[in-house]
Amino acid sequence: MSIDMEQFKATFVEESREGLDIMESALLEMQPGEADADTIDTIFRAAHSIKGGSATFGLENIANFTHVVETLLDQIRNGEREATDEAIALFLKSVDCIREMLAADRSSEDFDQTHIDHVKAELDNMLSPEDIAEATEQLTVSNETLNSASGWKIVFKPYPNMLRTGNDVVRMFRELDEMGEMTVEVNTDGLPPLSEMEAEAVYLSWQVILKGDVDRELIDDVFVWVEDDCELSITPLDQATADESTNDTLAPGQLAGAVQAVAEAEDRRASVDRRAGDRRKTAETSSIRVSIDKVDDLINMVGELVITQSMLSQLGDDFQMERVERLKDGLSELERNTRELQESVMRIRMLPISFAFNRFPRMVHDLSAKLGKKIELTMSGEQTDLDKTVMEKIGDPLVHLVRNSIDHGIETPEQRIAAGKDEVGNVHLNAYHQGGNIIIEISDDGAGLNRDKIYAKAVERGLIGENDELNDERVYELLFEAGFSTADVVSDVSGRGVGMDVVKRNIMALGGSVDVTSETGKGSTFRIRLPLTLAILDGQLIQVGEHVYIIPLVSIVESLQINKKQVNAIAGKAELYKLREDYLPIVRLYKTFDIAADNTELDGGLLVVVEGDGKKVGLLVDDLLGQQQVVIKSLETNYKKVDGLSGATILGDGTVALIVDVAGIIRLLKSDPTGPSNLSEEKQIVAA
Repeated sequence: MSIDMEQFKATFVEESREGLDIMESALLEMQPGEADADTIDTIFRAAHSIKGGSATFGLENIANFTHVVETLLDQIRNGEREATDEAIALFLKSVDCIREMLAADRSSEDFDQTHIDHVKAELDNMLSPEDIAEATEQLTVSNETLNSASGWKIVFKPYPNMLRTGNDVVRMFRELDEMGEMTVEVNTDGLPPLSEMEAEAVYLSWQVILKGDVDRELIDDVFVWVEDDCELSITPLDQATADESTNDTLAPGQLAGAVQAVAEAEDRRASVDRRAGDRRKTAETSSIRVSIDKVDDLINMVGELVITQSMLSQLGDDFQMERVERLKDGLSELERNTRELQESVMRIRMLPISFAFNRFPRMVHDLSAKLGKKIELTMSGEQTDLDKTVMEKIGDPLVHLVRNSIDHGIETPEQRIAAGKDEVGNVHLNAYHQGGNIIIEISDDGAGLNRDKIYAKAVERGLIGENDELNDERVYELLFEAGFSTADVVSDVSGRGVGMDVVKRNIMALGGSVDVTSETGKGSTFRIRLPLTLAILDGQLIQVGEHVYIIPLVSIVESLQINKKQVNAIAGKAELYKLREDYLPIVRLYKTFDIAADNTELDGGLLVVVEGDGKKVGLLVDDLLGQQQVVIKSLETNYKKVDGLSGATILGDGTVALIVDVAGIIRLLKSDPTGPSNLSEEKQIVAA
């Protein structure tokens, strides 16, 4: 049986990153001189697990570095050292270093060894010479203490679910076997009848006698991954009786037979994973942790689907007309099961947005110290669910907006006191669901946006005329123009005019939007609206000639029948439709897509008013067909990127329908207001 160590190493890296997040969060909450015992224990356990796992997988640089961190933490835990500001700051630097080394190992890239050595030197300097000697002695094996025992007695009783966590008893015993002379006694008292056995459950326990000069810490490292999933006892051999090591024992060469049940379970898992083996060799797989409740719901729904399929299959045998009603009922049940299965699968991809929010406490802590400001970060709605793909892509825009709130929004303590405010500013992150979208708000109680300064800067750059009258909403939109900045001094935090245009572009690429509200002296709020998932959307089916297109429902404002009196044509520019107090450009989709239409006359035609990129336009269509959820297929992956289209889907009758990119249509309109064809490849796309 061969074991793919890479899958265990990937699990170690993922859990180590979680441990580092736990360490960072706990360190940020620590108050100098008032370290809570539970908090220190939490940080220490995370560091200890990372050190042990690193040694197991041969990552000696991480193990050696973390060992010094662990020594300092142990001194604080035992009351031998005080948790000072300097110590907390150094531990935070250490977290960054360990994270950097882990990332470099997974990507096979070099890391900044000079920086790592510098932080390691700071850690060593914090230790006394006696501490350094003791730490070195513990790490490299003490000849006096660790080798004094003639061997060890290990009683190892796994909990039934231990194998399901990805651990392997065979591998652990092989490592022990390499340390010295080992004999194993297997206890089979816990074995149930064969009919009641579960393939991945553990029913065996073992007593191991390991003779030789073996470091206790090396044995601890073997079991570090399962310390919470088993009952484990490790005692020096001289404390055990000689008789206990001779009954029903197995010689080292017979080890495989002692753990045959475990090996068979591992083989079964390996056969399931074999199909994905080649992919693991060529690329690092992306994983997601799913709660057992979501998996149970999915299994239940598959069971319901199987029952419905069986019923429909029986109806199909020797079908007669009197069974039509039962067939209709079966199809309705199938539709319901399919929808619930779809929702269950989509829930698996959903993660709480706290995964995206967790990076900000550290960032606010570092930036506020760097800028000489006092800032408190508050967060709400952290358990609001969001699709994993959306969350991964929204991270950078959120970082830009939070940095801007800290740099431009929050004033210095002196300025806040002079303005009658508390010297500590507040940045608030909030998330909540609204309809089929998630809203993320980044707000602060700072000085607010300087409308006059933004206006003057826009005039200076020629973005607007000196006499243009703009409302606040339009002025604040200027912040998202490429290269726009109101900073008086360029720093490494902000002021180069790079970021806000990227923020808006990235959010729009996710099918979302961003808007700004601000009040002078009281603060600003940036509000991001995003779809919950990028895989499925609610769409309105429209018809243009013989072709069916889909417009995302979230983009539709209203639909109406055109009144010719409300249409205005401007020579050399787009046709406009007066809708209440607004004038909307009319986009003739049949021209845009270069296809034949059933109706080319505006009078009495159907106009779908849509909004994207902060603008509204009216789309001239032949007919509205209905609304339905559609699964998005990437156009860029299956064909190529086409302006004005965001993807495609396959309808129930097997035909392909293209999904309209409203923001893209508006951008095309800006580049050519007269509306000539920009998408003449539509027929090729459908064929492809």
